[in-house]
Amino acid sequence: MTEPKKIRELGIQVGKFLTGEKNCITDVPGVKVGHVTLDYPLEQEGSYACTGVTAILPHDGNLFKEKVVGASYVLNGFGKTTGLVQVNELGVIESPIMLTNTFGVPAVTQGTLQYMLKDNPEIGDTTGTINLVVGECNDSRLNSIRELPVQPQHAIECIENATTEVSPEGAVGAGKGMICFGYKGGIGSSSRILQDEKSGTSYSIGCMVLSNFGRKEDFQIEKYRLEETEALPAYPKTADGSIMIVLATDAPLSSRQLQRVAKRCGIGLGRTGSHFSHGSGDIVIAFSTAHKIPHSSEESSEERKQLREDHAIMNDLFAAAADVTEEAILNSLAQAETTTGRNGNTAHAYPFGEVRLP
Repeated sequence: MTEPKKIRELGIQVGKFLTGEKNCITDVPGVKVGHVTLDYPLEQEGSYACTGVTAILPHDGNLFKEKVVGASYVLNGFGKTTGLVQVNELGVIESPIMLTNTFGVPAVTQGTLQYMLKDNPEIGDTTGTINLVVGECNDSRLNSIRELPVQPQHAIECIENATTEVSPEGAVGAGKGMICFGYKGGIGSSSRILQDEKSGTSYSIGCMVLSNFGRKEDFQIEKYRLEETEALPAYPKTADGSIMIVLATDAPLSSRQLQRVAKRCGIGLGRTGSHFSHGSGDIVIAFSTAHKIPHSSEESSEERKQLREDHAIMNDLFAAAADVTEEAILNSLAQAETTTGRNGNTAHAYPFGEVRLP
């Protein structure tokens, strides 16, 4: 079997900006990613656990005590997330960002809560409650979703094994059972480094997607001048599907500015062939690590630096948000391996071939 390659190893370059060293969301300093992958038969005949959990941690400290600026943007709302109402109201994220399958949201929420309560005994006692952020896609074509294989301990394990290393991609973690453009999708990531030439300051921006959308006919394969090496069948039952997009940056942005940047992720999604279909939950969760916001303070005011709206670096962030989203989706396809799940259902790895010359 050919080793999966990232899209750049196949000769495709997205956008004009340089990637980070790892070309991964973990190029944003301090960001950690963890996965737990479930891949085994269940007791009932034909049933199979083909699913998992993915955690994105904005930093390696106590996220409840040191929050980060956050925002979300809904491209199409056919999704079952937790926590986004408060994120947009208060403009902060105070927990790991968790991804899983649709029916795994309650268990992952519980596990994440248990983890955060253990680290913060004051939550719900001497201080307020906590806002947990969990997103999902429907992996029921390959995963026996009704059997509820994802359990709270998987979320805890996922958070505990998170690292700043290059994240595995494709059919791992929450991406284990996902299908994209009729072929095996899942986890994908990419990053960019932006330079403010006048000040010499550089900023990083990274993206991680959970791709589970689109039909084969939608994929803009001709745009990338790629050929299919063999006529492997696309998954026979098409679905509107979904995509979760997590965007991270160390640029000093307000919550409102983050939401503006998050909107541009939809451009990258559209470039690959999505039209944000009726039944697709297309949701962006964004955060900035530039500031750590204390949970409590005796001061009545606080100061934060933020970028000017009219500075050229804002347009670079807009463009880079589109680029990293597009490349992360392509990487989720390029890195995924053929996967068989419940009732023998199989999603093939996309048969990427060589790049055709212009």
